[in-house]
Order: sequence, then C-alpha cells, then structure tokens
Amino acid sequence: MIRRTATRTSLRPTLALSASLLCLAATTAHGQVAPQPPPITETIAPDAAPETELAKPTPPPPDAVFPPVEPIIEDDEFDRAIPPISAEDDPELGVPLESIAEFERRQAARAASQGEAPPGSEPAPTPALADGDAVEAIGDAPISDTELAAPLPPLESFNVEPVEFAEPESADETVKIAYTVQVNGLAPADDGTDADLADLFGDLSALYDGDGEAANASMVRARLTADADLMRRILASEGYYDAQVETRIDRSGGSDNDGTDRGNRTADGPAATTTQGQSGRPRSLVAIIDVVPGQRYTLSDIVINAAPTVPPTLIKDNFPLAIGEPIVAQRVQGAEAAIALKLPEEGYPFAVVGQRDILLDGAAGNGVYTLPVEIGPRARFGGFETTGKQAFDVEHVELLARFKRGDLYDSRRADDLRQALVATGLFSTVSVEPQKTGESAGDDTEFVTMLVTQEAGPPRTLAASAGYGTGQGIRIEGSWTHRNLFPPEGALIVRGIAGTQEQALGVTFRRSNAGRRDRTFELVGEASRSNYNAFEALTGRVGFRVSRESTPIWQKKITYAYGLDLIATSEDDYSFLLGTRDRSLYYIAGLSGQVGIDRSDNLLNPSKGFRVTTLIQPEGSLSGSFSPYARVRIDASGYYPVTDSVVLAGRVRVGSILGASRENLAPSRRFYAGGGGSVRGFGYQELGPKDPNNDPIGGRSVNEAAVEARYRFGNYGIVGFVDAGQVYRGSTPDFSNLRYGVGIGGRFYTNFGPMRLDIATPIDRQPGEGRVSVYVSIGQAF
Repeated sequence: MIRRTATRTSLRPTLALSASLLCLAATTAHGQVAPQPPPITETIAPDAAPETELAKPTPPPPDAVFPPVEPIIEDDEFDRAIPPISAEDDPELGVPLESIAEFERRQAARAASQGEAPPGSEPAPTPALADGDAVEAIGDAPISDTELAAPLPPLESFNVEPVEFAEPESADETVKIAYTVQVNGLAPADDGTDADLADLFGDLSALYDGDGEAANASMVRARLTADADLMRRILASEGYYDAQVETRIDRSGGSDNDGTDRGNRTADGPAATTTQGQSGRPRSLVAIIDVVPGQRYTLSDIVINAAPTVPPTLIKDNFPLAIGEPIVAQRVQGAEAAIALKLPEEGYPFAVVGQRDILLDGAAGNGVYTLPVEIGPRARFGGFETTGKQAFDVEHVELLARFKRGDLYDSRRADDLRQALVATGLFSTVSVEPQKTGESAGDDTEFVTMLVTQEAGPPRTLAASAGYGTGQGIRIEGSWTHRNLFPPEGALIVRGIAGTQEQALGVTFRRSNAGRRDRTFELVGEASRSNYNAFEALTGRVGFRVSRESTPIWQKKITYAYGLDLIATSEDDYSFLLGTRDRSLYYIAGLSGQVGIDRSDNLLNPSKGFRVTTLIQPEGSLSGSFSPYARVRIDASGYYPVTDSVVLAGRVRVGSILGASRENLAPSRRFYAGGGGSVRGFGYQELGPKDPNNDPIGGRSVNEAAVEARYRFGNYGIVGFVDAGQVYRGSTPDFSNLRYGVGIGGRFYTNFGPMRLDIATPIDRQPGEGRVSVYVSIGQAF
C-alpha cells in the first residue's frame, strides 16, 4: 500500500477517489431502470376511413344463458372504504349540470366575441370544375437564362458520358483510419532508470498493438486513453508517482516534435500508409502522449517489524533494499520475495511477509517503507504423516527424504522430497507441507510433522517410440508398464521391438528406490533377432542390474551401474579359413560396471558443461574351455554456449577389447562404428574391417569423434556437424585411416526434448557406401 502525507498535493487523489465513489454510488442508486408497461398498439383497417363509425356489436340471442357473476366488492363495503362526498365538502355538488346545447351555444358566443371560428367549423372545400366552365390561362414565366432559351442539340450529336460513382473496390472493403504514435517527454525518466521505458511501453501499448490502423477516431481515442493509464503505471513502477500524462490527437497528420526525444516512437509498417476516403484526402491521425515525469521518489527509511531471529541479522542480511535508492516496484517485490524464500530455508517454515506500507512525502520526494513480517516458531523436522489416495506408506516416504528427525527445517529439503515423489511417476498430484505440533525440540525450537498428501495416478502406461537410420532401417519400440504392481515402486515392464532389421520381446521387473533413494534393481529376460550386414543373430539373455541413473525428471551428477548377464546367442560369421559364413552357438557370462559424471545443464538438450562415462565389462565364453576377456569403453562430451542461441558441442569415444582374438569373439560382442549414434554419413556398423563380400566384420578397438554447431531460433534449430571414426582389428586403436562424414540437421524443440533429423554424406566415399544417410530420433546426437 502506498500512502501520501497530508499536503495540498495529496488532497487531489483523495478528492478524485471521493468523487469516483460518489459517482459510483449515484450510478448504483439511479442506474436501475423502472419496468415499462407493455405498449398499446391500435390497428386500423386499411379500407376504413377515419370518419367511419365503428361496427355495432352483435347482441346475444334471447335464449342465451349467462353464468352468474359474483360482485368483486359489495356496495356497503365500497362505501365504507371510500365515503361519499357531501355538499359541505363541495358547494357545486348539488348544482344541476347544464345541457349540451347550452354548453355549445355559450362556446360559440365566446368565440364570436374573440373573432375566432366557431368550434367544429371547417373551411369550405374547393369546388370542382365541370365541363365547359371558363378557366383563366396563366402564361409561362419569362426566360432570363440564354442557355435555357437555346434549342436542344440533335440526338445523334449528343455526347453521353457515364457518371462515375465512388465505390469500394470490393464489398468487404472497410475504410480505416491510419495513425502514428508520438510520445513526448519520456526521455528524462528513461535516462534515469535501468529499464528501457520506451521499449517497455511499446511492448504493452494498445496503440502499437493496433499496427497503426483503427476503424474510427473513437477507437484511436480509446487506445490512447488506455495507453495513458499504462504510461502512468510504468512511471509509478519506477518511482515517478507525481507523473502527469496528457493525451491529444493531431488530425493534421503532422508532428510538432523534432524527433530528438528518445521517448518518441513512430509506428512503422501499416501506419506509414494512409487510407483514402471518397473525398480523396488521407484519413490520418497522430496519437500524442505528453509526459511530465516529475520527481523520482527515494527511500528515506526502511522499517521491518519482525520478532528476533536466529541469527539476529538473518532478515537484514537477505534484504537487498537500501536507504536512498529509488522506489522501484520490481526491486521492492524482489526484496520481499527474498525474505519469504530465505526464512523457510533457515528454520522458519511458517514465516509470512505482510502487506508493505510506503508513506510518501511529496515535499521531500521520498518515502518511508514499512514491512511487517510474522516469522513464526523456529522448527526442526519431526515425523511424517500421509493422507489421500496413497501409492505407498509412510515408511517409503521416509526412505525418500534426505533429512532425519531433529534436523533444522529447510524448505529446500522439503521441496527435494516432493520432487522425489513426483519422479516416481505414481501420482497425479502430491504435496509436502509442514504442520505445527507444539512439541518442543529444545533451544527454542519445536518439531514439525511433514504431511504428505498423495493422489495416486493411473499405475499403468503405454509408451511407444520410433526412429530410422541408414543401415538400421525403421525401428519401432513399444512398452506396457505397471509401475506399482509390487509396492512400493515394484514395476513390471513388457517391451517389444518391431523393426525392419531387429525384433525383440522382453520382460523386466524393476524396483525403484530399492532399499535407499535413487537405487534401482532390475531383473531382465528377453529374446531378440537381429539381421544386419555385420551379422545375423538369435539371442536370449537374462540378467540383473543395480544402478543409479539420470532420468528426464531427475538428472544426477554421479551415476553408476553394475550387474551380471548370461547370454546364449546363435550368430553367423565369415570364416576366412573356409571362405564361407558359418553359424556358431555362443554362451557368454559377463559382469558389467559403469561410472558416469554429468555436469551438463540438461539431459536431452545440453548447452553447457561436460559428461564422462567409463564402462568395463569382464566377460568369458562358456563354449568349450572358459576364455575370459574384457571390454573397455570411455565416452566424453562437452558443450560450450557461444551465444544465447549458438552452442558448440563435441564428443570422443575410445574402446578396446583385451584378452581374446577377434575370431574367438561373438560378432555381437565386437566393436562397430557408423550410424546415427556413432559416425554419421555411414550406414549402421558400416566402418571397419570387411569380408570379401564387403560386409563389416567388426574389430577389437574403436575411436570416434564429432563436432557440432547448434543454432536455435524459437522452437526450431539447425545443426552443422563433422563426424570421424574407425574400427581396428587390433586391441589398440591407432587413430589411422579415419573416415569422415559431414552433414546438416534440423531440430524441433518440445517440452520433453528436441526431435532430430540429420542428413549426412561420407567424405571420400568408397564403393558400396551410400551417398546420403538419414537419421531420425528424439534427443540430440550426444
């Protein structure tokens, strides 16, 4: 609330407010419209003259029987309600009335004495002429104009020119008024503030929003009035409470300003052209706003009415306003929001920031700022309660919390618990609120109970995704999930893949937050068929995995995963000894361990930061004698924002298989390169050693690199990229014979991430390699 001291200038808004209230009261008192009686309509037959007598009603037949009519009121009752008038009340009551003839005679005598026609007399009608009567002839008036006396020209020499009428070019065309906008006097205020007041006004102005056209002058006036109020609000928000804003319309279409005022802005585009009326004159106006900002008010004192806090300077240290600075609405609101945010973070969950009061002194040009703050009791976390349609019990809620009983209350930890509950995907709505208990926790604090209000959502979901890659074909993946089949958070997932070169069906049991927060346990069983140029495989796999990984809702800085896989696969491979492709059966047991560091700002669309992931997979072939080996891979990527709309991104990958020859490895366990997630410009798994049929056979080491320049405009983006990579027969990548691909891509940004379309071509294309490769998926390439 902003008040003024009792000065002469402060009476003006008070009187204006009083007048407004009086007008409002008058409108309320007299604004009701009394109900009107229905109109009476007389209908006169068109053939009947006014003098025609009305037709007499037809009398009823003699034998007609009428129903008995009961009197509405008896005569004696009527006389009691309205007593008769006596001769004493009215002396003329007993005088007999004069006859009609006597009345007409008296009226005629009075009219004759005054020289008037007697009442009822009418003028005599003009007599009609009979055949043969003499009629006086009246000649034509003399002709004084010579052109009228001249004979008419012959018809054949008469030149007829059609008359042109001013009509709109089309029936839908509407004549509009063009106008420009001129703001005078804003520059002194604009120069003295951090905000660009002219641009702010232009963004919100009704006049500028009209693009310089209006249906009529009244519409321009209405917009001008609305913009005057807008200008007053903008100036008041920057401390100019005495600003005067006047408006006027210049109908000459000119400008009386030299254009040096930075507050002047003229509408461009449609306003620069004028619409012609039928008279040929342009209908153009100039809407002018004259501004006198006046003095800018500053803070002369800051008073915060609050009880003592711990520490004592808690409010003062987090309140950014200072004495002497201008009273800027955004700064004031931000300071109050900072207090409302900081107090709950420091143990005051029930703190309430009250309504501010600013007392302005017009003579001094400053104001006293007063803010009441109810800090409430200082509190510590206590127990948990849950209510509503529950997805799980209090014990699982307590497991998700990153605080324990006795910790000083911190709203950030309460918000963290709420976000963890949302990340489970089991709720339509969920809230976490502190509740007073009155139970003392010592040191002038009390325990609060965290009330979790649950509204469990549908536990079953269907999901689908699709993609395309050269060499990989079309790939459609769908899944059905019951997220809480085995509470708490025990999910059953049935997953299927239908693609041109890959088909799979699998079942997964997953328990999220298993025993501790962010830990996931998975048990997987699946069967798949793959048919690529590198190999064809029929594979069955069972395994379990324990992980801590990022999700689109909850991105983690440190991730890990470890597990065990048992694989049985039938795959074909080219035998250089026999010169044929032979199918072999492989039994593989393997462990896996992965650690990742993620310092990027977004999981699906990173713009800054970096990521590093290391994967180690000790495996062994169970066919015949046990043959152990290890697969090692390191991935790193970085992101750098050049501007707000341009991001440079790069990645590298290095992999190696140690302890086994390529021939003793199942084709599906070797390294390959090429495709949308590898080296674009080449088909899926296309790079590396090949057999005599030019089909890839994989290798024991790999290296890849990519650089992208990502430019975003609105919800769209363009990407230019260069990829490089190669697969080698040996276990150590030698970074030789690198193959390069270049391309361009498009992005469409959605709420859940960008949709990607990349088109690439190989450099120094070899026989059998495609000219163009296309990749479609969700998310950035890396």
